Amino acid sequence: MSKASEYPTNRAIRVHDADNVATAIADMAAGDAPFDGADIRAAVAIGRGHKIALAPISRGEAVTKYGFPIGTATADIAAGDHVHSHNLATALGGDGEYSYPAQPVDASSGAASAPGFSGYVRPDGRVGTRNEIWILPTVGCVGNLAARVARIAGVRHAGRVDGVHAFKHPFGCSQLGDDLGHTRALLAALAQHPNAGGVLIVGLGCESNQLGALLDLIPADRRAHIRTLSAQAVEDDEAACLALVDELVGACTATPRSEVPLSALVLGVKCGGSDGLSGLTANPLVGRMADAVAAAGGKVVLTEIPEIFGAEQVLMDRAVSRGIFDETVRLVQDFKDYFIRNGEPVSENPSPGNIAGGITTLEEKSLGAVQKGGKVPVVDVRRYGGEATLPGLTLLEAPGNDAVSSTALTAAGATIILFTTGRGTPLGFPAPTLKIASNSALAARKAGWIDFDAGQVLDACFDAAAGALLDLIAATASGEATKAERNEERDIAIWKSGVTL
Repeated sequence: MSKASEYPTNRAIRVHDADNVATAIADMAAGDAPFDGADIRAAVAIGRGHKIALAPISRGEAVTKYGFPIGTATADIAAGDHVHSHNLATALGGDGEYSYPAQPVDASSGAASAPGFSGYVRPDGRVGTRNEIWILPTVGCVGNLAARVARIAGVRHAGRVDGVHAFKHPFGCSQLGDDLGHTRALLAALAQHPNAGGVLIVGLGCESNQLGALLDLIPADRRAHIRTLSAQAVEDDEAACLALVDELVGACTATPRSEVPLSALVLGVKCGGSDGLSGLTANPLVGRMADAVAAAGGKVVLTEIPEIFGAEQVLMDRAVSRGIFDETVRLVQDFKDYFIRNGEPVSENPSPGNIAGGITTLEEKSLGAVQKGGKVPVVDVRRYGGEATLPGLTLLEAPGNDAVSSTALTAAGATIILFTTGRGTPLGFPAPTLKIASNSALAARKAGWIDFDAGQVLDACFDAAAGALLDLIAATASGEATKAERNEERDIAIWKSGVTL
């Protein structure tokens, strides 16, 4: 793939020498050349993020971007034509043939010079980037109670902790089997997060997601900072919750920030509302952050499994062992089977916003999306609700939905989330979430949402942008608020995968 310094500073980018399309980095008028000195001209107006054919492509021939096929031409395409959903379709199906790399990657990481941060060291050695009180309802019935307690306690204890937050959700009852298990595992994982110096788990009393069963999923040595309350068992539930929060805050204030290396960071990587530039600017820039964290000995977590369909071999080629390769294949195939069981095609993506931004097929979206993982070796595969425990890249089971996948990243232990976007979104999650725009126009237009402009790599280079973003990550990990935090955008979403009674 081309380096940033090789990106032409004109109207379009050809990512790989094998590509037969280029991506417009600015709106092109009919008659514009994609590159200085190019023989071809745009046949029609082509919007920023959309593709222009660099050579004739026959009907049935593969269209190539990032050096890989992104689908098949559904009509003859002339050089200079706009290539999009009117003449390009996915070639994905439910089955996949994957090959184990002849030479497995080396899981060891080289020493890297990178800024550390000031974090909260927990008793088990994990490090938080925030020292907050989290209130987790076991069931939707007590969600408003949790939110009310968080509001009162947040005012009462302002300045003593980094915040008091309730994370409402509608589940915890009328669920069965694995569906109930997903909810329970997710909440148990959040209760153990290092950013939560204290956790209050509030139950109702009669719900399916019983407090005892949830606590059974939490190791005994991680329960010291957790308190529980069953609302039906006390007369004044609000007062009882506030008393427990007061107790947790008192314990939290004894934990100061201290300097730690970058290896203490757990980085979650996510994209949402992508456009045609996401895979050229923001995602590869985040990939450099993943490389830096992993090189320092830290952990990186990548999810959105349906949004790696068509690019999964890229990740499989980085598996550190045959066992991890096989687990990755099972993870991908299980998700494809999940779509098929529900009567949906595996290629039911990209979204309308993605398409408007220039992404045509799931293969194209996926090849851009996997770049968020950089070149980090794949060291582990975790199912939904699981925790990333190994230095390197962990693949995590979760769907592509922004809120569900970002919540899963937090539950896996991510203490910072890098969220790339070409369209913009105000959403925020329990872990500090930095929004990284793929284009400068979005960064300027939605300055209240966007923390970092990755569009600058088109005019400068990746190296300068990478240094600035790494500094921002260190500052955020040390307590600087993200735009989502300032906007009080802090929510969770749980993957609902079964029937409702």
